[in-house]
Amino acid sequence: MENPESTAVPTVRESVRLIHEGAATSEQLVRACLDVIDATEPGVGAWVSIDREQALDQAKKLDESRRRGRPLGELHGIPVGIKDNFDTAQLPTRRGTPIYVGRQPDADCAVVEKLREAGAVILGKTVCTEFAWMHPSATRNPHNAAHTPGGSSSGSAAAVAAGQVPLAVGSQTNGSVLRPASYCGIYGFKPSAGIISRRGVFETSATLDQVGVFARDAGDAALLADVLGGYDAADPMSYLAPRPKMLPGYLAEVPIEPNFAWIDELPYADRYSEATRLGCEELLDRLGAQVERIPAPQSFAGLLECHKVIYDYEIVRCLASEYADHRDLISATAASALESARSRTREDYDAALATLEGAKAWFRQFFYDYDAIVTPAALGEAPPLSDGTGDPVCSTIWTLCGLPCLAVPLLAGDGNLPIGVQLVAGHNEDDRLFRTTRWLLANLNPDHA
Repeated sequence: MENPESTAVPTVRESVRLIHEGAATSEQLVRACLDVIDATEPGVGAWVSIDREQALDQAKKLDESRRRGRPLGELHGIPVGIKDNFDTAQLPTRRGTPIYVGRQPDADCAVVEKLREAGAVILGKTVCTEFAWMHPSATRNPHNAAHTPGGSSSGSAAAVAAGQVPLAVGSQTNGSVLRPASYCGIYGFKPSAGIISRRGVFETSATLDQVGVFARDAGDAALLADVLGGYDAADPMSYLAPRPKMLPGYLAEVPIEPNFAWIDELPYADRYSEATRLGCEELLDRLGAQVERIPAPQSFAGLLECHKVIYDYEIVRCLASEYADHRDLISATAASALESARSRTREDYDAALATLEGAKAWFRQFFYDYDAIVTPAALGEAPPLSDGTGDPVCSTIWTLCGLPCLAVPLLAGDGNLPIGVQLVAGHNEDDRLFRTTRWLLANLNPDHA
């Protein structure tokens, strides 16, 4: 197994501290990111647009605020990449399709508002697949340019993995954060549904769309998620109640050693690569008595179809105007999928929603006994570019139920490309998930702090 924490690169938390103390500047950090982009972007293709002058201007203003003794944010001076299905008032948002080339939103999305409030520098827009859906983008895996970085948050994952930016934001409707994180060998975190507002994010499924984050350090992912969380009346999924604090959770000691569950015979387990299967078996051996192997409920197979029915029914309606008015600008991949999805009836959809409610109730009971499910974040290492963005099935059930999921870069495939292990916790127990993750990392590597 890999040691994901063995790196000399400062964490975001360390960089924030140095900026707060005046030992580093945001301008230095932004220029360093731009230098890495200049050196690596031709081989990666992670960015749709970068406004260098605007990013440096943001950084200089934030440095001046610090010099004048003004309030400093939780991400003061830290560059962040924004997936191109998130609206940005100062940068175009094309949503991965030629239909929206040059589209300039009037306002920032809720996520970008939160980032600006926290003092982050919006470095640019990262590539996403068409409509943040399934048709591959031109972005390549930083570990091997012949392989996919995953989708749909291709550019966000690749940019962080290539060291072009320390943090990036993505979205997930099936496996669009966890799978790219796994393929690119970084941390990817999708919080519980409703913690982060989706206002200003291009909608493909009101039931399933969720916001996620990428980082090279688990604690940094927790920090970013904390900054982005908050109630928003404009998002029907957002809830008006206290939210878990992820970074304090990550830094907390476990009261007792956590209990993990490994679910045997998941309906896609026969598709794990040999490296995934053997790596997970080694991890289970290391966990010993802290993990319980349980059989997959028969109902889990139906949850895969439940997700597909909901997604099909809702995306047809979300993309109705694009399909009607710009059919010639939609890829054959998306057009074929939309035609197939049109067969879903209202009765199918209502039945799937009822199934979803039953699954959520099942998981509420399940997590009384376990701190986290441990499971692969992807079937294997990143496939070749010619094979698409990879199968999201390892995320389907957990995304459907809105559970918090964290990809941890622990394994490697036969081609020496990363494979992530996924930890899944109960809804609104995101702090517990991070606390459990830190225990796991320390258990695997005693030098981990």
